[in-house]
Amino acid sequence: MTKSEDFKTRLKIAKSKNQKKYLSEGEKRGSFMGNAFKLGTELVAAVGVGTIIGFILDSWFGTKPWLIIIFFFLGAAAGMLNVFRTANRMQKED
Repeated sequence: MTKSEDFKTRLKIAKSKNQKKYLSEGEKRGSFMGNAFKLGTELVAAVGVGTIIGFILDSWFGTKPWLIIIFFFLGAAAGMLNVFRTANRMQKED
């Protein structure tokens, strides 16, 4: 094997390692953004569902605005609990 062939093979190996490293960093950034959106969506969805349930129950029982307020806070608490659990799970995976 000549020196130029040896150099070419080493150069190909180095380029492939560098390309793999670059792709994995980009994938990590995308994964972090996806996790951030997931946490935000879980919190907003829980608050929204709690508020809607409170609104429906208020209209059935005629207790406006008490059940809306109560279920708003229950939904917020449930959303924060979900975010906390999901964040802990993500931390354990890394």
